[in-house]
Amino acid sequence: MIFFHSKFKEKLTETLKAVIPILAIVLLLCFTIAPIPPSILMTFLIGAILLIIGMLFFNVGVEVSMTPIGERTGTIMTKSKNLFIVIFVSFVMGFFITISEPDLQVLAQQVPSIPNLTLILAVALGVAIFLVVAILRMLLGIPLSYLLVFFYIVIFAITLFVPKDFLAIAFDSGGVTTGPMTVPFIMSFGIGIAAIRNDRHAEDDSFGLVSLCSIGPIAAVLALGMIYNPESAEQVSESIPIIDNTVDLWQLFAVEFPTYIHEIAISLLPIVVFFGIFQLISRDINKRTLIKIGIGLIYTYIGLVVFLTGVNVGFMPAGNYLGQTIAGLPYAWIIIPIGMIIGYFIVQAEPAVFVLTRQVEEMTSGAISARAMGLSLSIGVSASVGLAMIRVLTGISIMYLLIPGY
Repeated sequence: MIFFHSKFKEKLTETLKAVIPILAIVLLLCFTIAPIPPSILMTFLIGAILLIIGMLFFNVGVEVSMTPIGERTGTIMTKSKNLFIVIFVSFVMGFFITISEPDLQVLAQQVPSIPNLTLILAVALGVAIFLVVAILRMLLGIPLSYLLVFFYIVIFAITLFVPKDFLAIAFDSGGVTTGPMTVPFIMSFGIGIAAIRNDRHAEDDSFGLVSLCSIGPIAAVLALGMIYNPESAEQVSESIPIIDNTVDLWQLFAVEFPTYIHEIAISLLPIVVFFGIFQLISRDINKRTLIKIGIGLIYTYIGLVVFLTGVNVGFMPAGNYLGQTIAGLPYAWIIIPIGMIIGYFIVQAEPAVFVLTRQVEEMTSGAISARAMGLSLSIGVSASVGLAMIRVLTGISIMYLLIPGY
C-alpha cells in the first residue's frame, strides 16, 4: 500500500502540471474572444475533473501492470528461440491489442463511408503485420531507417490511387498506434525482446516498433479507400449538448459511463487472457508480483473508463464549440497561434506520452530525460498543429505537408 501511495502522489503532481495549463487556456478563451454557454462550460469543468482522476489512475496502473506484462511477454517469447512462435505471438498480440485500442473505436465512427467492423479489422491486421516486421527487424538487426524509407515510398505511391479527400483520414489512422493501450504494450514488448540480446545495439533496437506499426493502419485505410472508393471523407461531428439543469448535466455523464465500462472491459480482456496464458506456460512470476500486476490492471481499467468519459463527454463538445466560435471570428487567423499553444500543452495530458518519455529516460540511463523529450514533443506537436491550422484556412493539399515532413 505504501508503494501505491507514493506512486499516486508522484503521478498526481505530473497530472496536475499537464492539465492545469489546458484548463487555463480554455477558460481564458471562454471569457475573452470565444464565449460559450454556461452549460457547456460546466460540462467541460466536470470533464476536466474526470480527466485528472482518470489520468492519475491510468498512469499508476500502466506503470505497475501494462509495462511489466509487455516486457515479460517479450522476454519469454524470445527465450523460446523459435521463430515461428515469435512471428505467431507477435501477429496475434498486435491484432488483439489494436482491437483493444479505444482510439480505433473513435476512428471507426468518424469514417461513415466504411463499415465500422471492416475498418477495425483492417487496421488491426495492418498493425499485426507491421509488428511482425518490427520484431523481425530487431532480431535480424536491420536498420530502422531502411525500412521506414522503403515503406513510406510505397505508402506515398499508393496515395496516387486513392481519392484525395480520403488521404487525411488515412494518415490520421496512424495515430491508432500511439493510443493509451498500444504504446505501453508495444514499447515494453520491444524492451523485453531486446533484453535477451547482449550486443551493444540491443537497447537502440528496442525502439522503433511504434513507428513501424504506425504504417500498418495507414496502408490498411488506403487499401480500403481503393476498394470502397468513397466520394467523400466527411467526418461525423460531435453533438454539442445544451443542458438546462444540474440533473440533466449529471445524466449526460451517467449515461455514458456504462458504455465505457463495457468498452474498456472488452479492450483489456485480450491482454489479461494473453498474459494469463503466458504465465501458465512460464510460471516465472511470484505471487506478490502477480497481485501487484492485478491491482495495476484494475487501476488501468478505472483510469481509462473515467478518462474517456471525461474527454468524450466534457472536453470534446467544448473543443468543438470553441473551434466553431473562433473560426467564425473576423480574424480567423488567430486559430493558428491558439492551435499551437493548445498543441504545446495538450501533449503533456496524453497518457501515452507519460509512458514513452519515462521508458526513453530509463533505456538511455537518463541521457535523454523525460522532461527534455516531453519538451521536444510539445514543440513538435505545436508546430504541426500550426501547419494543420494553416491547411484548414487555405485548403492546400495535405500531401504538400506530409511528403517533405516525412
